[in-house]
Amino acid sequence: MPNKTVMTAEDMRRTLSRIAHEIVERTRDIRSVVLVGMQTRGVPLANRLASLITEYEKIEAPVGALDFSLYRDDLGRRNFNPQVKSTDIPVGIEGKVVILVDDVLFTGRSTRAAMDALIEYGRPKIIQLAVLIDRGHRELPIRADYVGKNIPSAANEDIKVKLAETDGADEVLISSGE
Repeated sequence: MPNKTVMTAEDMRRTLSRIAHEIVERTRDIRSVVLVGMQTRGVPLANRLASLITEYEKIEAPVGALDFSLYRDDLGRRNFNPQVKSTDIPVGIEGKVVILVDDVLFTGRSTRAAMDALIEYGRPKIIQLAVLIDRGHRELPIRADYVGKNIPSAANEDIKVKLAETDGADEVLISSGE
């Protein structure tokens, strides 16, 4: 199956705007929010959400970047050499509402690893999860608090999120993994 576009740049813009509004509406003290992007594509998504929150609420939500590759549960199980990226969380997270941001939620294993890595930096009041795409196929009891779009997919299909910051364009594609 060739690549099929399931979200355009405009779809992504509207979706991120909706997620930012949901974050504002659901958070009692928006000043306690820290957005933490999961490396790699979660980081630009977190930055976009922070910009939208600033636009709507006239406050700046801190944004961090989290590398969780060394917390993965498959490190010793396959020929996997993680490319360690930087972690930069510019504020303390103790007692804060930390929203992990990722592009695609699939099995839940990356989210579990990210939560393990995040706890190394303190004990947040709440950890929430915001994802652009939820494709199902969970292997762990993890769900997103903020979902851009649910895209039911076959396990052998690939969902590719492209972002202007990392790929030069905004779109979400689905294709057969075979």
